[in-house]
This record gives sequence, C-alpha cells and structure tokens, in this order.
Amino acid sequence: MTVVSLMARVGSYVDWVPETGVFQEFTTSGFIFGQASYLTFLAHITPCPAPPPATLEKPILSLHPPWTTIFKGERVTLQCDGYHPLLLELRPISTLWYLGHVLLPSHKKSIEVQTPGVYRCQTRGAPVSDPIHLSVSNDWLILQVPYAPVFEGEPLVMRCRGWYDKVVYKLHYYHDGQAVRYFHSSTNYTVLQARSSDSGHYQCSGTMRIPVESAPMFSSKVAVTVQELFQTPVLRTLSPQEARGRVVLRCETRLHPQKRDTPLQFAFYKYSRPVRRFDWGPEYTVPEPEVEELESYWCEAATTSRSVRKRSPWLQLPGRGSALDLASTTAPALQAAAVAPGDKPLSFRKTPVSRSVPSVTSVPNSTFAGLQFPAGHVPTVGPHVCAPLPTSVEQSGEVLQRKVDLLLREMQLLKGLLNHVVLGLKDPQALREFTETPETPTSQVSVSPGTPETAVVEGGVDS
Repeated sequence: MTVVSLMARVGSYVDWVPETGVFQEFTTSGFIFGQASYLTFLAHITPCPAPPPATLEKPILSLHPPWTTIFKGERVTLQCDGYHPLLLELRPISTLWYLGHVLLPSHKKSIEVQTPGVYRCQTRGAPVSDPIHLSVSNDWLILQVPYAPVFEGEPLVMRCRGWYDKVVYKLHYYHDGQAVRYFHSSTNYTVLQARSSDSGHYQCSGTMRIPVESAPMFSSKVAVTVQELFQTPVLRTLSPQEARGRVVLRCETRLHPQKRDTPLQFAFYKYSRPVRRFDWGPEYTVPEPEVEELESYWCEAATTSRSVRKRSPWLQLPGRGSALDLASTTAPALQAAAVAPGDKPLSFRKTPVSRSVPSVTSVPNSTFAGLQFPAGHVPTVGPHVCAPLPTSVEQSGEVLQRKVDLLLREMQLLKGLLNHVVLGLKDPQALREFTETPETPTSQVSVSPGTPETAVVEGGVDS
C-alpha cells in the first residue's frame, strides 16, 4: 500500500471574532500532512497586523417596481448593492436585512416583501443603507411616487393608480391642495425639470367604473421633496497669497453627496454684463485696469445642460485700499460721488435758485421756444452736479414758500385764460362784449404769437 504524503503551506484568511464583534484577518503557519485515508491539519494561528480599515460606502438599496405605495396583497422586490469582498471566507456572511429595528432571517442580495414599514440593508464592514419606506393601502385609489430622491433638474414622475390597475377617468393631480393637471383617463404626471418649489404634498382624484362610473374618489396625500443639487454659490476674493498679487474671484458651491460627480460650469458678471461666459473653471482674474475701480460682481453656477442655474449674491470690490482711501484716487468724478467736501450730506437735487422772486422772461431761442425760465438762469446741457443741502431749514422753507406763491399766481392767470376760452366756445357774443370792456388795473393777460404747441402765456400782477 502506497502512502501518499501531502504537504502544503497555508496562507491567510478572514474570520469573525465573537469577542470583538468584528472581522479580523489571520495568518496560518504550519503544514498539512496526510495520507490517502485522512488529512491532518496542524496550524498555529496568530493575528496579522493590518492597516486601519478604509471607510466603506453605504450600500445602495433599490425598489422594483420603483413605487413606495402598493395595494394590499402585492409584492415588491428589494435589492441591496454594496461591498462584497472576494477573499476566501471560512464562514461566509452575506447581506443583512432590517425591517425597522428587527433583523430579518434572509441573507440574500434581494428579497421580496409585502409588509409595510421601513427597510434597510447592510453588507459586511459597511454602514447601514438609506431607508426605503413601503406603504400598503387598501383604498380604491393610490398615488405612487418614486422611492429614489429626486434632485433639481431631474424629471419627477407620479402615477395615480386604481385598484389593481383599473382605469381611472376624469383624473386630477393636486399640489398642496391646488389642481395642477387634468387627464381624461389614467396617465402619469411628469415634471420634466423639478425645482425646489415642486416639493410639497401631492394627491390625485378620479372616477372608476365598478361596474358603473363611481363618484370622484381621492387618494391619500403623499409628501414629495425635491433635493437640492448644489448650494447657492458664494463669490469671494482669494487672499493675496493665493492670488499671487492679483485680484482673483472664486465662485464656491457644494454638490449633494450623492451627486458629487455632477460637472458644473461657472460664469462671472460685472453688474449685468458678462465678463466671462460659462466655463469649467470656478475662478476669474479681474483685469488690471479694472482693479482700481469700485465695481460689483456676481457669479452663476449651472449644470452643463443649464437645467439648474443658481446665482450668487453681489460682491462689492473696494478697489485698491479701503473705501476711505478713495479720496486720494486720481478720478475726480469718483471723488465727488464718494466723498463730499466738508463731510456734508450729499443731495442730488438742482442748485437752489435766488431767494428773491425773479421776473419771468421768454428765452429767444428756437430750441427752448415756448418755455419760460427765470431771468439769468438759461438751461445748460449736461447732468446737474451734486450740491450740499441748505444749512438752515428756515431759509429753505422761505425759498420754497416764495416759489409756491409764484406758482399759485401763474395758475390763477392760466385759470382766467381758460375761462375766456370756455366762454368763447359757449357764447361768442358774450366774449366779444367782454373783450370790449376796459381792462381791469389788477391783471393783464396776453398770448404771445406762435404755434399752438409752443404758445407762451405771459402775465403780470399789479400791486
């Protein structure tokens, strides 16, 4: 009888340690000896020092079909996709399933369920998955929404379903109590590009033929939340060390953890004018000639399809130095607009006129024909300069009162002229008799020649 000796060196393996509650890697030192009828395993097991385990991502739990509400008696499939090691396991441990806080007996990668509740799964060494809440209804009508989170810019699909797929007629969809869509019969409601404003409570109503057409029936309300794809961007300036002496703006935002691979593009604007259109870089270097100016910038972040676009708040660039140093700049117009002489408050009114009541004259200029201006004050072309407010409230009130008095007198003269016109239209004979009477010493009315559009009314008041 020939004795066959077997000898093999054993390497390493991973096993569960009940004392510590974790998986641990072991190495084996020894040999396997054996003959044809039996094998003997002599091993000395010693723990092998291993580097700190890397943090594994949580598994992804999916639902098929993808609706979170089903009718009583129906079944759906849950699938757990996560980390599954390829090492040789002496005691294989597969997926763990939880319903609420209860551990389910199944260890398969997918399971069929029909019990309502919150489901989670877990693979070896990874955190617990995000939950899926399954609802079971006994109503005639249910509104089904997808289990997966819907992000901005993605389609949002809802389905109003009758009992065991009976056709629903006169179908209405509601968003926060307001009807948003009507269909003649069973049709899904789709929002092509969801927004945050599409979040809320949804409901549907309709009729079914069981066997005759029923009264309108309503489903239960379902909460829908549209997740933010990325945060509202913020525009900031880099530090001198980061910008290497230049003025560099950076448009900063943050993607949702589940969408961190979504590419974004950025655009920069000065006031309402784009200074750099959409590009991949989140930074913009301000040109050197514009650094000295006091400018306002903002940025915009968007997806490549432009389905989601968000703009930042305004960022005011102070120019070289602080705002208090603007008085020493070389731009006189900017000095006048920023700092007034004597630190007086600024006023964007016209320069006050003389305190005395000026005589009214007609400017002999075809450009200003038909207009009246105070003597010595011919209008000039160009914007009015900023002037300090009057230092005395009483003086400005006195000037204003005199202007009002002059305006009232001119209105009285205009009223008299209009009365003559109305009288002539009503009774031309009376107007002729009135004009033949001597003029009163207190008023004098004349109409200067000219076209009807540029006629000037001149009047004087005798004391």
